[in-house]
Amino acid sequence: MSAAPMDTRSGDAGGSSIGAATVRSPGLEVVTLRPRRTLGRSIGLPFIALVLPLLAAELWLLDPEGAWPLVAWTAAVIAVLVVAAWIAYQRTQASISVYGIVERGFFGGVYTTAARDIAGVLRVRVYRGNSLDTSQELFVVSHAGRGVFRMRGRFWTTSDMDRVAQILGVEQTVRPEPMTLAELRRSDPQLLYWFERRSISR
Repeated sequence: MSAAPMDTRSGDAGGSSIGAATVRSPGLEVVTLRPRRTLGRSIGLPFIALVLPLLAAELWLLDPEGAWPLVAWTAAVIAVLVVAAWIAYQRTQASISVYGIVERGFFGGVYTTAARDIAGVLRVRVYRGNSLDTSQELFVVSHAGRGVFRMRGRFWTTSDMDRVAQILGVEQTVRPEPMTLAELRRSDPQLLYWFERRSISR
């Protein structure tokens, strides 16, 4: 058993794997979900496309002869941040069993939710911004109605979400009609992150 400090909170491991790792032992099955490799590429390539013009602008605006050290330092700092983010992304995971959920977040924190605190699983389709496209959202809900674990369709596959309620051994509720974030904020604010509970339109 790890001696790392753990506490309980609403989390999002930030991704899923196509083939989740499964650890088997007598009477225990732990399914570990990890980020998809394609997610790293889809986020990393646009980031690089934004960074290159920044370095070019630095070189253009500053004295070409004296700008090289500054550009080199900027590139080095960005490279270190990218490598650190990639390592954190690779370590992100959520392990689910009949005993509950253990999540290793993007920033390295480990969060645990015991099965006795879980009331059920809620599945909702949420509209993306001002479009008609929807994204699957899964919430693991506590007995107090609070979201203790979350899977967003942007990071997790539907097949991964389909396994959660079965592994935990709890009831799953699926809302048939899509909802906007504003509607979800009014009906179930306790499921959302703190920054989602506030509307910038007010």
